[in-house]
Amino acid sequence: MTLRSREDTLLTIGEVARRTGKPASTIRHYEAVGLIPPPERIGGRRHYPSEVVRELAVIETAQRAGLSLDEIRLLLRASPEDRRSTERLREVAERKLPELNEAIARAEIVRGWLEVAALCHCPTLDDCPLFDEPGRLPEPPARGRGSFRR
Repeated sequence: MTLRSREDTLLTIGEVARRTGKPASTIRHYEAVGLIPPPERIGGRRHYPSEVVRELAVIETAQRAGLSLDEIRLLLRASPEDRRSTERLREVAERKLPELNEAIARAEIVRGWLEVAALCHCPTLDDCPLFDEPGRLPEPPARGRGSFRR
């Protein structure tokens, strides 16, 4: 393959952004944290192989499924020939399912409370029995590093 034909198969960061709908800053971040490999540099500009579009689709799908970047990195670490990648996916899914079930149970309790709250006609919060027993609602889920409750 000649240098010119190699360049033709590479995508600029702008083209990757256009094809995936991801901002260039997100693509650079994924590169910085090791989710996608560093691109080739031609004339100081990033040029990605076309396979990066699929990798970004995998990342987005995994994020929508609630996987953390570390969990996604584990999935992406396998080479295409590595059959363990689907095994890793199953392992991550088995760990995530109990978390999701817990979140659903919590959401159902909160939904019930909010449905009752939507019907509330108490003149003040001091008069409202919805606030008499805070323990009726589950604790909010723990947040990531550096977050705090107000």
